[in-house]
Formats: sequence, C-alpha cells, structure tokens
Amino acid sequence: MLTLRSGGHRDLERLYPAMQMDFDKRELLPKLAIHKAMLQGDQELLVFYDDQSEITVGYALVMVRGVYGYVLLKYFGILQWFREQGFGVQAMRLLNKRYAEKQGILAELTVFDDAEGDYLRKLRKFFTRFGYQDVESDYRLGGAKVDLMAKPLKGSADIAPVAHRMIRDFYSRCLRPSSFEKMIDMKAVETRK
Repeated sequence: MLTLRSGGHRDLERLYPAMQMDFDKRELLPKLAIHKAMLQGDQELLVFYDDQSEITVGYALVMVRGVYGYVLLKYFGILQWFREQGFGVQAMRLLNKRYAEKQGILAELTVFDDAEGDYLRKLRKFFTRFGYQDVESDYRLGGAKVDLMAKPLKGSADIAPVAHRMIRDFYSRCLRPSSFEKMIDMKAVETRK
C-alpha cells in the first residue's frame, strides 16, 4: 500500500535528479529556490513510498502558500521503474486527501515536445479522472503554453478571473523578479461577455 510523508532537504537532493528526467529544464525550478521555499514554508515536498518495502515510489512538489486558499501541484512524478502499476492513481488519491481542507488544487500541464498531442491528451485524461477541470488561462512557462486545471475541493473551479494573480503569487514566493520574467510569460485573460 502506498503511503505519503513530508519530505525534507535530503529527500529533495535525492529526488531532484528524477525531476530533471521527468520535466523539461525550461519549466524546472532551480534546486536552491526549492530549498529556500521549503525553508520558508511556501513549498512542500511529498514522498510516496510503499509501506511494506519502504521504497520511494514517487514525489510531488506542491506550492502550498498562496492567495485564495488553493495549492499548486508543481511537480508530480512516479519513478520510472514503478510506472504503469497503479501507483499514480494511489498517489493522486493521497494528494486529494492531504489537501481536502484547501479551496482546491491547481495543476499546470505543459508539454514541450509533443507534436501529435498524445502526451498532453494522456495528462488531461489522468487529471480529469480525479475531478480536475480546465481553467481559462493564457500564460507560458519556459516558452510552452500552460493548460491550467483546477480540482475544486471547498472552492470553485471557476478561477479564471484571478488565475494570473494566483500563479504570480505562487512563483513570486520562490523566484526573483528577473527569474520570474524569464520563466513565465503572462498575458491578460479576456473575460467573455
């Protein structure tokens, strides 16, 4: 059975190479910025492990301090040799349970090299399975368009009017303004009339 625990700085050192394999370098936060954000309580590293063997199966980096009571699931990964065994489903259930008292969970879906759109389609299907809904947004992360999704828990999935404010708040807590501008390109979302 899969179990979740809060990870520390040693866990980050151990899992950061896996993050580098799982995520494009253009969307990956610097390790030092993550350490700092963890120290300040702005981010939380979660470790998923098999409670019988005590082997780490996956991880999640969550931006936990932000406006409006939502959290941002920044990175979510199951280690390569444990994929396609149902651990992702178990881990997502544990995440939903952990943040049940929050307004909701946001997830940024970014794909850099997916000409056919298959990978993005699989990601969407996975997140939709757990109640995530599309949020209208227009920003780029590392040059790639972000498909923002929200899982409403106590709040609403209709956060489009404040999505940019929320995303800017999450990232400004861990990135300097110059790094923020380099990594994130935000455009105003036009409201429908």
